[in-house]
Amino acid sequence: MQLTKSKNIASALAMASCSLIGTAQAEDNKADDWKVDAAIMYYGENERVQAVEGIANVQKAFGDTSTLDMKLVVDALTGASASGAVPQGTVQTFTRPSGQGQYQVEAGKTPLDDTFHDTRVQLSGNWTEKLSPVWTVSGGLYGSKEFDYLSMGANAALERSFNKDNTTLALSGSYSHDQIDPVGGTPVALSAMVLRGNYASDDAYWQAFNATRDGNSETKDTADILLGVTQVLNANWLMQVNYGLSSVSGYMTDPYKLVSVVDSEGIALEQLYESRPDSRLKHSGYLLFKGALDSAVMDVSYRFTTDDWGISSHTLETHYRHYFNEGFYGQLHLRYYQQSEADFYTPYLQQGAPLPEFASADYRIGKMNAYTVGLKFGHRLPGGHELSYRIEYYQQNPDNPGVELLNGFNGYDLFPDVKAIVAQVSYSF
Repeated sequence: MQLTKSKNIASALAMASCSLIGTAQAEDNKADDWKVDAAIMYYGENERVQAVEGIANVQKAFGDTSTLDMKLVVDALTGASASGAVPQGTVQTFTRPSGQGQYQVEAGKTPLDDTFHDTRVQLSGNWTEKLSPVWTVSGGLYGSKEFDYLSMGANAALERSFNKDNTTLALSGSYSHDQIDPVGGTPVALSAMVLRGNYASDDAYWQAFNATRDGNSETKDTADILLGVTQVLNANWLMQVNYGLSSVSGYMTDPYKLVSVVDSEGIALEQLYESRPDSRLKHSGYLLFKGALDSAVMDVSYRFTTDDWGISSHTLETHYRHYFNEGFYGQLHLRYYQQSEADFYTPYLQQGAPLPEFASADYRIGKMNAYTVGLKFGHRLPGGHELSYRIEYYQQNPDNPGVELLNGFNGYDLFPDVKAIVAQVSYSF
C-alpha cells in the first residue's frame, strides 16, 4: 500500500530545469498575480494497480520579489500488487495483512495481493523571496497522509546568480519524518506467514498471528541535499549539473511483501515477511541540456544514482516540444531507465540454506529496465489559458540478476513485465 513519496527537493530540480520558460512565466505574473494549474491523471497497470490523481497548484505573486506556491494532490488507488511470492503449480492461499481473511492465487499465476487500495492526500506550500538582484531564497512545508502512512517535511533553498545572470548556483535541502502504521501491525522480519487452516481454533490462530507482529507503528527519517549549477551557454541553450546526497534511516521494509522458501523442486514451503536494512545512503548526479530551436524546445538529460544497498541506476530522458503555431503545440517524451539489483534481493530462499539478515523479492529493487513513450498536446486559449492532454505508455522489465533457477520453475515467469498507461488532462489559467 506504499508508494514512493515525492520529496520537495525534486520540485526544486524541476523548477531549475525549466529556466528557459521561467522568464515568460514571470512576465505573465506581472499582468496577473494569480496562476492556477489543475490536472487529473489516470495510471493503470495491466491487471494490477489502478490510480486516479487530482492535482491543483496555485501560485500567487506579491510584487516583483515574492511568490507563494501551494499544491494539493489527492490519489485514489486500488487493484493488486505483486507480493513477492513465487508462482506454483497448485492454488496458493495467503493470509491478508490484517490477519482477517484469506485470498487465493490460481495455479501458475504471479501471486498478487488484492488488498492494495488507499486514498492519499498531499498538501505542500513554498515561499520564494528575491532578496537582491543576485540572491534568492525559498522555503516550504510538506504533508502527506494515507491510511497507513503519514509524511511531514520541510525544505529550503538558496540561489546566487553570477556573470550577468548567466550562471546560477543553487543549494537546497529537505528533511522529512514518516510514520508507518501497517495494517495488522508491523511484521517481524523474516517471520513466517500463518494460515487459519493450520490451527484448530481462532484463539490458537490469533496467538500465532500476533507472534509474527512487532508493534503497530514505525518511523523513517530522510535528509536530502542538492547542489546545482545552471549555465547559459548561448542565446538558445543552457546546461545544468546537479549532485544530490540522500540519507535515510528507520523502517524501510515493505510490511506487505513476502519471500518464498522453496525446496529443491521449487515447491513453496512457507512465506516469510521480507527484511531490509534500516539505513540507506544514496548519491546522484544529473546533467541536463535544454534549448530553443526555430519552432521547438527540447531537453536531454542523464541521471546516475548509486547507494549502499548495491543499487545503481541510469536514466536517459528527452522532451521535444514543437509549436505548430502560436496556439498549438505537440510534445514527444522518451525515457529509458536501467538499474541493478539490491545486494539482498532474491527471487526466493531455499530450504536448508542459512537464513540471511536481509532478504526481499520485491521486483522494484531487483534488476530491471524500463521505458516510457508519451505524447502531449496543448492549446493556448483566450485570456492566456491553456488546455493540455497527454498519454504515455510505460513498461517495466524485471530481469533475473543471475540466479540459477530451479527446474521446478520451468514454464513459470518469475520476472513478469509490468505494463501501464498514463493519461492526463491539465488546465492552466
